[in-house]
Amino acid sequence: MISTETYQLKSAQPLTEAYTNRTDPRIEALYGYHAGNEQDWTKRLDSLRKNGSTRADASSLAEVLRAYNEKAGGSAKTMEGIELLSGGAPVVIGGQQASLWTGPLLVIHKAVSILGAAKSAGQQLGTPVVPVFWIAGEDHDWDEANHAYVITAEQELSKLTAERPQGPRTSVSRSLVSEEQWRQLADELEQALPHSEFKGPLLEQIRQSSEHCSSLSELFAKMLTMLFGNDGLVLLDADDPQLRKLEAPMFQQMLLRNDELEEAYVSAAHHVKELGYALQADVNEGSANLFLFNKDNGDERTLLYKRDGGFEDRKGSASWSKEELLQILEEHPQQFSNNVLTRPIMQDYLFPVLATVLGPGEIAYWALTGGAFRVLGMEMPIIVPRMSFTLIEGTIAKYMTKYELSFADVMERFEERKEQWLKEQDELAIEQKFGEVKTAFAEMYEPLLQMASNIQPGLAKLGDTNKQKILEQIGFLESKTTDAFNKQFEASIRQLERIRLAILPGGKPQERMLTMAVYWNRYGDAWLQKIMEVPYCRTGGHEIVFL
Repeated sequence: MISTETYQLKSAQPLTEAYTNRTDPRIEALYGYHAGNEQDWTKRLDSLRKNGSTRADASSLAEVLRAYNEKAGGSAKTMEGIELLSGGAPVVIGGQQASLWTGPLLVIHKAVSILGAAKSAGQQLGTPVVPVFWIAGEDHDWDEANHAYVITAEQELSKLTAERPQGPRTSVSRSLVSEEQWRQLADELEQALPHSEFKGPLLEQIRQSSEHCSSLSELFAKMLTMLFGNDGLVLLDADDPQLRKLEAPMFQQMLLRNDELEEAYVSAAHHVKELGYALQADVNEGSANLFLFNKDNGDERTLLYKRDGGFEDRKGSASWSKEELLQILEEHPQQFSNNVLTRPIMQDYLFPVLATVLGPGEIAYWALTGGAFRVLGMEMPIIVPRMSFTLIEGTIAKYMTKYELSFADVMERFEERKEQWLKEQDELAIEQKFGEVKTAFAEMYEPLLQMASNIQPGLAKLGDTNKQKILEQIGFLESKTTDAFNKQFEASIRQLERIRLAILPGGKPQERMLTMAVYWNRYGDAWLQKIMEVPYCRTGGHEIVFL
């Protein structure tokens, strides 16, 4: 039986907390449906069935998805899901930017949540619900995508990084990675990971998956297929040229009705701020909320702004009329791309989205999109908070027991608890005795300071400076004495730091830093199976999983 504990992970997004826990009735209108309301799932499905004619052609979409997933090594179960999509089956969808291998563990958590939500919905509604992962290969922030963190054999956090190809800032899917670079990255991973029985198969799988991959997005898709293909996860790359052809009618609407969409985003932003919440996405006046891959500048992904009835880049160095953009769209739809505010609409145009699985930041900025959906005669799908997990290995659990540390202690007050433990070992009462000496010195010195200042007032400042220097020297000796005493506990300090490295690497939650290779190397696929066995919860939550 799987061993888990539930932990209330603190979110940096008050709006997300309010939505998830339903603590602020004022925000319900921003989202409409709620994942925790079972009736909303039935309502949303009924709505999808009534409005099927407003979406992209399902059979054409299935054809694009079939080709993409075949290239990624898609399983028979994934192909079954695509066949269901061609017949109009609803989906649960979520996504992430493509990252090196699979990026941080939160990507795995997102995929697990998508699968869980689709299965749960299908059981309730009595109809197949297809799980879809949207790879945001159109994003151009290479520095967010190009790395993975591992824990080395020396118990250090190591960042493995793929250098950005030369040229303009284009999408991650269009940024080419050479075979030599793949080999170099795999070699660096081999050097970094501790030896284990699973290390050889892991590296072999990564090297095989890298063959004939031209981008981070392609390898990302292959790795997700390897991990979740047998569970039926359907993948797409948002920068797929064939997908862009299907998206062209919605891009046309976004261009023709751009002013109305902007007004909806700006209005929502004002409303969110009036409710006392911070914005989690930029709503800039004049922004078209669309990107164009500028052929005249090496396919650089350029955000469009509206000026004087036309469109320009941010600096005004390139411009297009609305008619020119519509012409480009007709001839080269692959040159268009969504931003975070228009992507939700495009997603809903392509698929009958029953629900979308989102992280905390995403839930917060989706609050800005409800009015934009309505402008185009659509409605926001059900927002499902993704589940999150912390993996705790047996050795780490033993250390936590040894030092009487709870999970909350590590997440919320680790340094304080570490210092407390060291003080408890101090039978000599070093801090107390030095404190007594400092107090006694200050008391003895005060009459001398008073006498000197009475003789000559100017000596008061000199005397006070002298006093502070002596106290500093006493403090210096205290620090050296404490360090010398703590050296007796170096092994314990290493164990304590190992706890922090495993659970809060780099001072951040495990899921935001470590890549799955850390655990695959230690446990094969057993770590993933344990996550998959955790009971699914539609309103998210954080589970501690003991390996």
